[in-house]
Amino acid sequence: MLTTDSFGRFSIPVMLGAEDALGEGRVSVFLCDVRGDPERERRYLRTLLSRRVDGIIVAGRRVDVRPPVGTDLPVPVVYAMTQSENRADLSVLPDDEGGGYLAAEHLVSQGRLRIGHITGPERFACARRRADGAVSALGRAGLTLAGDRPLFGQWSEAWGREAAARLLDLEPATDAIFCGSDQIARGVADYLRESGRRVPDDIALVGFDNWDVMAEACRPPLTTIDPNLTELGRVAARELLAAIEGGSAGGVRTVSCRLVVRQSSAAPRVLAAVPSPGRRALVADARGPGRQPFRAPEMSPRT
Repeated sequence: MLTTDSFGRFSIPVMLGAEDALGEGRVSVFLCDVRGDPERERRYLRTLLSRRVDGIIVAGRRVDVRPPVGTDLPVPVVYAMTQSENRADLSVLPDDEGGGYLAAEHLVSQGRLRIGHITGPERFACARRRADGAVSALGRAGLTLAGDRPLFGQWSEAWGREAAARLLDLEPATDAIFCGSDQIARGVADYLRESGRRVPDDIALVGFDNWDVMAEACRPPLTTIDPNLTELGRVAARELLAAIEGGSAGGVRTVSCRLVVRQSSAAPRVLAAVPSPGRRALVADARGPGRQPFRAPEMSPRT
């Protein structure tokens, strides 16, 4: 496994899932941290191929399109939590749009009518897709976003505090906020508490990532969308095994997110992990029922 996620926040759950799936066949996993350095990646790739590995999983920290690790390689390659720009390659991604839909649908089910969305930089494909999913769910309920548009910014608590103040200035009647990450939601929760608003009584709050460091330490504990990264790793490993045996095709596979309900959006009595209703469980092809054909986002400068 080659990973660009030096922090391990995304690659470690993916690796654990891959090990679960590969362990059934007693296959070992070697983890190489390329640290976002193309030359380091090429060096690790040469080393792995010289040691005659059977296949390679390329894991990222975001789903944006990236160049393939190589062409005409002697072993199959599967991309996980990142996407190759070569459509012939197989990429396994979380269903970010479905996760955004699920978050907004949950808030509507709680009787919320003025729902805002605060998220990260617009250049990130996951931020755009989560926003699209939320807008779609609200549209189905006959609602629009509070403030009329998503507030794109940074993946930080500071941005959460700043954007919450901005949103409530634009739309004082806001009664729920869906955040594109748990870190942003933590900042929003701090601002709401400091401004005298109660969560969830006055404003319900939902995050994204199910990052326990953030979600469980939030006051109150944060309802969030879990991107199922461990399952994503399992799927990537199974697809790699199929490719090794000559039975896997390229394209994009998506893994469904799930809703984890805590006190920030509903009473403690409904604590649960709720799968996405009406969406295909675990793995859904990008051309699955009710979904538009997948189109790769336009390339943007990598940071």
